[in-house]
Amino acid sequence: DIIIERGLIEERPLRIGAEQEFCLVNDHFLPENKSLEILDDINDDHFTTEISNYNLEINLDAHNLGGDCFSKMHKQLELLLDKAKKSASKKGAKIILTGILPSLTVKNADEQNMTELERYAVLNDAIKGHRRQNFDIHIKGVDELNLLHDSVMLEGCNTSFQMHLQLGSKDFVDNYNWAQAISGPILSACTNSPLLFGKELWSETRIALFTQSVDTRANSFLLNEKQSRVSFGTKWLTGPLTDIFKDNISRFRSFLTTAYIKDSIEMLNNGEMPKLRALGLHSGTVYPWNRVCYGVIDGKPNLRIENRYIPSGPTVKDEIANMMFWVGVMLGKPKKYNNIHEQWDFKDVKTNFFNAARYGMATQFYWNGEYVSSFDLIVNELLPMAYKGLYKVGVSPQDAEYYLKIIKNRVHNNNGSEWLTRNYRRLLKTHK
Repeated sequence: DIIIERGLIEERPLRIGAEQEFCLVNDHFLPENKSLEILDDINDDHFTTEISNYNLEINLDAHNLGGDCFSKMHKQLELLLDKAKKSASKKGAKIILTGILPSLTVKNADEQNMTELERYAVLNDAIKGHRRQNFDIHIKGVDELNLLHDSVMLEGCNTSFQMHLQLGSKDFVDNYNWAQAISGPILSACTNSPLLFGKELWSETRIALFTQSVDTRANSFLLNEKQSRVSFGTKWLTGPLTDIFKDNISRFRSFLTTAYIKDSIEMLNNGEMPKLRALGLHSGTVYPWNRVCYGVIDGKPNLRIENRYIPSGPTVKDEIANMMFWVGVMLGKPKKYNNIHEQWDFKDVKTNFFNAARYGMATQFYWNGEYVSSFDLIVNELLPMAYKGLYKVGVSPQDAEYYLKIIKNRVHNNNGSEWLTRNYRRLLKTHK
């Protein structure tokens, strides 16, 4: 509250950032549990562990929004992935970018595949202790998955490309609501996770799997209003920005803590900028699909929206295109969509999101009071909006054209999940 009241949040420059999760596999494309030894060999602070021992994550540098920032990010990601490939090949492994590795089996999701670091064991024990019963996973798509599981390791089946957009505090709440409103259409073009344990489920099965795999609610509580830690939310944001953080703190128990105990208000009064580490740790165990993050860069606090619903892959080029599409639509919002919380029903937006996760490019969206296909909405409204938004902040036309054309070509042909499904079916017919 005090940081915002005193106008300390950085309004400019706007920045983008991203986190790339990826899978490690052997020559048969089965998961390879070598994350810690590969991480050790890479020896680069951009890399970190994930809960599964066959996943790693890259934290990319933040880039000021404008010019060729997207192709710069593309180059950095390629360089870091090359580094990972070299280290992995020394250990007999390869890297794969995909939302859910199609070759996973239920055995890959047990605790023996958990990365051997204390924080993952603590998180697993805390969530299990809170539930006091096994995780009952039920996902129905073309096929059906019913599974009783005894750990949070199913969460480790998911691999994302998490995208960050730093925005000023002035219109932050309205921008956050807009991020919620566009989530369904953006996701529909980017789905890449149709298969889990050999079953065809949702176009973006990660959405269903992640929601159920870290759910701290016991089944007997599912009927009441208690919200899941992984959630799209239940209503528009209408109060002050700090309500998001207060809501998370009051609604969800802390799982992790820090030994860092400095008084943040005292620091502010002494002219220091607090990093709010405890808040960051707590926010790190609550997983809305659009998450508000607080950070400090060069001593200046900032706010950003983290888009968590986009999967990894299929290529780096695709991921940067996904990011540019999202950032462009975020910044190109026409005035008619200001105060969208007064115009649209939140439940329509939430329905759009889950329909997109289920049906991908086949989704019919309820948009501005009428039903419109994913194809028509993206081609006729969102892509032109993205170009405008990018040009407004000075992104180079060459970059905008190169990456947004990838989205256009994709919606005219196949997105990742469509391609995977068609090929998997063909494989089943030809290799019996």
